[in-house]
This record gives sequence, structure tokens and C-alpha cells, in this order.
Amino acid sequence: MSLRLATFNVENLLTRFDFTGFRNQLRQDRVIKLFEVSSEGVYQQLEQARVIAATDDTRQMTALAIADADADILCLQEIDNMAALQAFEYGYLFRMVGNGYRQKFLVEGNDSRGIDVAVLMREETRDGQKIEVKDIRSHAMTTYRDFDLFDEELALTNRIDDKIFKRDCLELDLLIGGRPFSLYVVHFKSMGNPREGLDGRQSTMPLRRAEARAVRRIIEERFGAGHTDKKSFAICGDMNDYQERVDVIGRRGAGYHFEHQDEAESALDVFSHDGFAENVVRRRDVLDRWTLYHSRGPQEQWLCQLDYLWLSPALAAHNAGRLPEIIRNGQPYRTIFPPGQEVERYPRTGWDRPKASDHCPVVMTLDLP
Repeated sequence: MSLRLATFNVENLLTRFDFTGFRNQLRQDRVIKLFEVSSEGVYQQLEQARVIAATDDTRQMTALAIADADADILCLQEIDNMAALQAFEYGYLFRMVGNGYRQKFLVEGNDSRGIDVAVLMREETRDGQKIEVKDIRSHAMTTYRDFDLFDEELALTNRIDDKIFKRDCLELDLLIGGRPFSLYVVHFKSMGNPREGLDGRQSTMPLRRAEARAVRRIIEERFGAGHTDKKSFAICGDMNDYQERVDVIGRRGAGYHFEHQDEAESALDVFSHDGFAENVVRRRDVLDRWTLYHSRGPQEQWLCQLDYLWLSPALAAHNAGRLPEIIRNGQPYRTIFPPGQEVERYPRTGWDRPKASDHCPVVMTLDLP
């Protein structure tokens, strides 16, 4: 009996327009900046036309990436609301995979832009095992005070009664063919702007570290501290941090070479330092673990993993030797692939857009103990 589990940040699956770019240049799309826009009314018309024209290709590619993942359970990030998820599933995903994901779950979280985590599930696994939902819990309202996680670093940007999760930790208790399986779906705090001499990753790391500690606390309270290693659970999502990266050195026309390096610290050390959970993507070759290409010009470009399937020790050991898959066909052509990793892009993929997402789906076939 096997289960296909996947995670994917689909990026801004929205059902609304954002017109704030008329007054805030930082939020204005680059193509509109090429033109003189005389009034807010004209700007709104142009923005609506731009978004609608671009979205169809984008969502076709998003659906293709999900179809290629072929998961029984799919953890998603950056979903506007249930209406957006249903419209995407019916209008796009259904055309790729047919009548598959009948179970849909989303709880409104804390994100200031209104983007949430969600889960799509089949009624049965591909080999016919029933997928049952026993319970769902949102932890969006949990505060630093609730878990006694507040410290001096957090006090620089937060208050003790602020919510820990900047989106949510959505907990699902499942039975897969009668076997228990717990799933924790997250989207950690994004890397912000530099502050007080720290880069955007370092300045926001205390927030992600607190989120990781809170996820671990939730699991330990569920199963008992010291007893989690024998349970079947997975922590899935976009965690906006990495423990290693591959520097892309060079420029277009002159060629590239790739250098792997480990990070001195990461918020995700909370999961890995004592074997609490295994990041199974690290089973792949060191140059082949990335799920996102980051670039701010030739002096700052690298490949890194932001998207994770963390498995409990029991689940990881039961699937020893198995490798997760990373679906990269929806990457834009600007993404620089190490030699031997090139893939055939989806039809109509652009240099920067349209694309399925800047993120890649991560999927793994698991046997439950």
C-alpha cells in the first residue's frame, strides 16, 4: 500500500485584483511602468486586462505541474480562498487529471495578503486504499505566549501576544487504508527586507525559527515528547529557509559553474539537529535538491530548497532508499539548471513568465508502517 504525497507553492492563486500599484510604485507590475497612465480608473482597467491575459497560461502550467506530481494528497500554499481553489480545480486541474481531488480543505489564516495553505486529497490512493479525514485543526490563533516562545530577538519585531504562524499550521489526522497518518501543512514567514545590518533572510529568521519550534511543540503535545519517532507524520510546505544552497557563478554568454555550500544556521535546524524529522530531499545529489532559483543579478544567484517533505523517523526509515521527485518542467527559462538536469518546459513557458510557479512541486511515494 503506497501513498503519493506532494507539496507545491502555486504562487498567488487569487480571485481578486490588486489596484494598490497605482499609488505604490513598489506594487506596480513592471509592464505597466512602461506606459503613462493618466488616471486610477485607466490603471484599474489596464491591470485587470493584464492579470486576466496572463493568468490562463500560468494556471494551465500550474495544473500541468500538479498533474505530473500525480499525488494522492497535495499540500498547497498561496491559495486565496476556497472559491479560488474550487475554480482552479474545476477549470484547469480537472482537464489535466480528471475527477480526482474531491476532498478540499482550507482554513483562513493570518497572512496580510489573504493567501492560505490548503490540501487537496483523492478519496482513495492510486492502489485503492481509502483516504479518511478524522480531524482537522488550525493553529493560526496560537500566540507566542501560548507556547512560551517569546524572546529578545522576537521582541524586536513582535509582541508576546502576536500569533506565531504568519499563515497557519494546518493539522490533519488521517487514516490511509486504515493506517494512521498525521499531516502538518505550513507556509513559514517569507524573507523580508534587510534590517540593522542583517540581510532579509537573517532579519526574519527568528520568526521562522519560532514557527518551526511551534510545529514541533504541536507534534510533541500530540504524541508525547520523546515518543514522536515511532509515529507516522509529515511536515509539508514552503518554509522560506534553507540549510544549504548552490551558488550559480557566471553570466549568460560566458557560462556558469556551480558551488555547493552549507549554511551556518537555519530555522529548519529545529527539525534536523536531533533527528526529530528527516528532510528526504537531502537523499538526492547535492546539486539536485533545489526547488527555487533565486537571482538579483549576476552577483546574487543561487539554487536552494524552500519546499519540504519532512518525515518522522519511523516513516523515513520505512521508506529508506526511496527518493522524492522534484517537478521542474514549469520553471521559466531564466532558471539556470546544473548540467544534466535540464527538462522539457511546458508549452508557452516564457523567459520569466508565464510559468507554473517559481517553486517546484516536491512529491514522494510512501509506504506507511
